[in-house]
Amino acid sequence: MKDQESGESKRVEMPKRVKPWWFTDDSGKLCLVVKYGTKPLELSKGKAAIELATQADLIPTLETLKAAVSAGELDAQIEVMSGALRKGFAKK
Repeated sequence: MKDQESGESKRVEMPKRVKPWWFTDDSGKLCLVVKYGTKPLELSKGKAAIELATQADLIPTLETLKAAVSAGELDAQIEVMSGALRKGFAKK
């Protein structure tokens, strides 16, 4: 943002809405969805969500996912989603 008096650019913090990665399903269980862009990442064949017993399990599960990504355990799934995303931008 530019300061109107001096014309200098300065950094301004603005609140940003972040959509939650979790939802409650019809049976009342908490489900965590990992996304690549706007698409859910398929963690295992036909499964794109992690079912959690309680909301208290949310933070430890996110920490486990972070460790898995850092260790490269989700690289194959990310590569598949990346290829699908790139295919959508291909010239026709």
